[in-house]
Amino acid sequence: MHIVITGANRGIGLALADRFRDRGDDVTGTARDESAQVRLDVSNPEQQAAMAGQLKGQPIDLLICNAGVYLDKGQSIDGYPADMWAESFAVNVTGVFLTVQSLLPNLRAAQGKIAIISSQMASHTRAPGGSYIYRASKAAALNLGRNLAADLKSDGIAVGIYHPGWVQTDMGGSAAAINVDQAATGLIDRFDALSLDATGCFETYDGQPHAY
Repeated sequence: MHIVITGANRGIGLALADRFRDRGDDVTGTARDESAQVRLDVSNPEQQAAMAGQLKGQPIDLLICNAGVYLDKGQSIDGYPADMWAESFAVNVTGVFLTVQSLLPNLRAAQGKIAIISSQMASHTRAPGGSYIYRASKAAALNLGRNLAADLKSDGIAVGIYHPGWVQTDMGGSAAAINVDQAATGLIDRFDALSLDATGCFETYDGQPHAY
């Protein structure tokens, strides 16, 4: 299998890349810097075009849209500046769409799958306040994935949206409930099980359906 993972230089993305390579899959990882095979700021159209050129003609069996930011962690109600909203949505929402759009010919060639890493914080059932930007952007990513699932089903492309768990990463913090290996193992099981019958699903890393 040929798998493309955005944000593959650390955290969950790196763990996924390592696990897939260990089982013999061909992995193309992206990162904003030089720490992955492909340099990609997912919000940058020029870099998206360059990546599409690099991968032209290579079928993609699985695209994992993992790159994301949590810029408003710890903000108070009188914070949340406008540029923080703009940057967060550019990466967490627009970046997902641009990546799918750029690699659609490759996905169509393989009748591949798309996995979007969202969060339980996207759900209307998880609204304790705070983290307004992150919650809103991940809810938008969930909505995007649901609509992509509808539009791409006729191409044979399944789309799943996933909560990776509360993971011990730079984003999740040291107090998080699970480590990256647990998250990666569960997510890979979800990706392997994804099919057109389940397209549009919103699931947790351990296989539980999540309320939208």
